[in-house]
Order: sequence, then structure tokens, then C-alpha cells
Amino acid sequence: MTNASSTGGPGAAPDPNTALVWFRRDLRADDHAALYHALKHHPRVYCLFVLDTDILDPLPRADRRVAFILDALRVLDADLGRLADGAGLIVRHGPATRELPAVMAALNAGALYFNHDDEPDALRRDTAVADALLARGVAVQSFKDHVIFERSEILTGSKQPYGVFTPYKNNWLKTVNDFYLSAYPVQRYAAHLAPLTDELLARLPAPSRRYAHGEAPQHHRQVPTLADIGFEAVDVNPKLMEGSDGAQRLFKDFLTRIDRYDEQRDFPAVKGPSYLSVHLRFGTVSIRQLAREASARARRGNEGAQTWLSELIWRDFYHQVMHHHPHVVGQAYRPEYDRIQWESGDEAERLFKAWCEARTGYPLVDAAITQLNETGYMHNRLRMVTASFLIKDLGIDWRWGERYFAQQLLDYDLAANNGGWQWASSSGCDAQPYFRIFNPVSQSEKFDADGKFIKRYLPVLDKLPPKLIHAPWTARPVELQACGVTLGRDYPEPIIRHEVARMATLDRYSVVKDRRLPEGAAEA
Repeated sequence: MTNASSTGGPGAAPDPNTALVWFRRDLRADDHAALYHALKHHPRVYCLFVLDTDILDPLPRADRRVAFILDALRVLDADLGRLADGAGLIVRHGPATRELPAVMAALNAGALYFNHDDEPDALRRDTAVADALLARGVAVQSFKDHVIFERSEILTGSKQPYGVFTPYKNNWLKTVNDFYLSAYPVQRYAAHLAPLTDELLARLPAPSRRYAHGEAPQHHRQVPTLADIGFEAVDVNPKLMEGSDGAQRLFKDFLTRIDRYDEQRDFPAVKGPSYLSVHLRFGTVSIRQLAREASARARRGNEGAQTWLSELIWRDFYHQVMHHHPHVVGQAYRPEYDRIQWESGDEAERLFKAWCEARTGYPLVDAAITQLNETGYMHNRLRMVTASFLIKDLGIDWRWGERYFAQQLLDYDLAANNGGWQWASSSGCDAQPYFRIFNPVSQSEKFDADGKFIKRYLPVLDKLPPKLIHAPWTARPVELQACGVTLGRDYPEPIIRHEVARMATLDRYSVVKDRRLPEGAAEA
């Protein structure tokens, strides 16, 4: 979205002193680019969030992300009120392309401010909104806020986008400085937040979508319940909730462990990750705050911080890939990989269903999928393991897994999810080589040696000793009987043999790669 303004239009001229900030995937009041710029340049600023039915209607009625958003909105509303007496969040329910212009007209606002969202559907929505407002003489301004570097800010020496991570990372590290990491001092201009008086709220038109019980909201700054907007109650780990307040608690806790991040991040039974991915996804924490702290520690030689900073840079990398190569949404980054013939028909459906339902017979894979299904979260190492298993053991199109993660992940982010699945399928930017096929048993032995994670999510295997829990089918029947396990009854037999599947995968990929393995190539 480019910054633009115009004048004129039917009716009263929009008031240039009044601005509206449209919150989307940036649900915090602190260090917020669009909010800062609106407050700095306008003496009267209102804040809006639209529960966009174009996004919400296709979702399942039990969706953890909707619960997270509503919880974050309550915190955001309270934070705005603390910044300025009487200020708060206007909340609307309906299509954003209708609700946003309606609120702008009711407020007679002369400017709209929001932060970039580079997902293709969001760009189309934002263009439609901006075009409608510009025609009415409203200024529209948008800003970078979701990443440190976006779009074309980090390019090669020949001004081309990067397709390999390491040189991108090196340029990122060379380019970053205090300017890019500095916080936006929202508090400096907080007095420009306008109070939401009853008189003002009464001027707002009724939303285009009534709440599920058939009534309009009592007032437009009230955050609705899940039931109000037609969703069901869901279980979400409370440690991942409470919007920006919860994000700051998680970050504070992570900083006590960041020194060991490089050593502990790959072990799912260990408290190694930051658990901030969902807060980054919905902007309940500032990426600048996280990168600033990580960068400062990394410069002092902290290896844990260096590794974590690399993970944040991967996030920027995948967002610039999606910006420059929007075809990755639905197609392989490298088109030749779309020639691969994946499993299809009833057999593919059967295998995929077993994977989704944690019935593959490989304990680490099944424990990881169970974690995802029960909590909406999956450890990053296990995302790689389960993706590799679906693609290179079961021969299932990576897009099937991408869609399933999109449905289940609380921290679902289109760019990162797509990048991860294309990495696993060897079809994306800087992806793992086609012949690198994770062995689900050796991955289990290496990263969950005692089976603690497996036992947490597959209690039926709780009594199996470490030597058996990673591959129960290798145990003698008497050993399984002693542990109260009968394969095929208490826990599935493997739905495929990894050794056989590996050779089938090498054949499958031969349409795009020489089937001869490089010297020394081995599975992971």
C-alpha cells in the first residue's frame, strides 16, 4: 500500500484533524507504527478493530485463534484506556470492506492509518478499502510493523530478492542498526487519543452483521464473546493468552533461558522455545522489542541469542519470499517440483487421515500430531519431523499438510507455514535437499531419548522403556505384553515401513533430480 491522499468527495469534507487507526495483526498499544504516526500528526485519533466476517465465516466454529484474538482485544482496549482517559477500541462485526468505510464516514475522519499485511488476500482487501476512501478524499497511510525488514529492503548486490537464507541473513545483520530496532514512542503523543463518548458511539451505524443471538452490540467498544459471534468455547493454554500482557510475561521468562536456547531448542520435552510465535503472529508483541534484545545479546557473543535471532530473521526471509514470489501460495517455489506425482485416491486419503489422527504407528510423529490437535501448538523440531513423514514417507502432497497446519495452528502464519512446508518438501527457497529424509525413529532417539515427550501425549506407551518406545514394533510380544501394550489394539502397527518409503521417495523425486545420491548423503 502506498501513502496517498486526495481531497473532495460528496458530503462534508473529511476532517484532517481526525484519524482512525485500523488494528489487524498488531494487537498492542505499545511500539505500534501506525498508531504512533497517527497520534503524531492528528490531534484526534480513534482506534478500530473489525471482526471481519470474510475471514471468520469459513473457519470452524471451534477455533482457538478467534479466542486468542478476543482475549487480546480486551487487553488492547484496556491499554488504550490507560494511555488516555476515556480512550478505547471500537469493535465492529462484519466485512471489513463495509465496516471500515462506514466508521470512517460516521467519525468524519480525514485519515486512515494501518500497518502492512502482505498476505495476498489482505492486500486485495486493503486495496479495496483504500480505493473507496481515497475517492472520498480521505488520506490513507500504511506502515511496516510486522517484520524488521520487508519487501525489497534486503536485496542482493544486483537488486534481486534472495532465494538462499544465509546470504540474506548476512545482509540483514550487516544492515540492521538502532534505527530499525528502535521502538515507536506511542506514549509521547497519547493525549491525542480521543475519548469514546456515548454520544460518539451512538452516531456509529449498526454493524452489517448482528451477533449470533440476533441483537446488535450494546455499544461499539464492547469486545464480544465467542458466543456473540457464533463461535464455541475452546481450550487454549492460558500461558499463551492475555494479549500483550501475556506476551511480556513469556518474553521475560524466556530471557532467563535464552542463553541455552541453542542447546535446548530441539528437544520437545524441554522448556527450550520462547513460545512467542502466536504473539508475533497477532502482533501482541513488537518484533522490534524481540530483535533488539536478541541483537544486543548476540553482539556480546551469546550463542543462544544468536541462534534465536536467526529464527527471527528466517521469519523476515519467508515474508519477503511471499512478497516477491506470490505464486508460492498454492504452488512450488521451484516450478519443476510441481511435476512430482504424489499419492492419490483412496489410499492417499487413508494415509493422510491416519497422519491427521495420530495413527501412523511412529510414536514421535503421533505424539507431535496429538500435541497439535489438543493444544494448537507443535514444537518446531516436530513440525519438521511430521512434515517430512507426510511428504517423504507417505508420499502425500505437501499442500495437504500445509492446509492441515493452517487449520490447527494457533500461531498459523501464511508465509512461515508455507515456507516450512516447502522447505520440508525440498521445493522451496533454500530447502533441505530432496535426498535428506528424516528417519522418524532416529529423530525420536536423538531428540526425545527417554521418551518423555512421547509419554506425555501417548500415555498408552507410558510403561515402554526407552529402548522400545521409539519403535514398538521391534519389541518382542512378551516385552510389549509386560508393558500392557498390544500393537493393533492399544497402539497402531506402522502404516508404512520407513526403509521402503525412503526408496519410493527417491524414485518420486527423480522427475526433478538425478536419482543418484551425492557421495556421503545420508538420511537425518
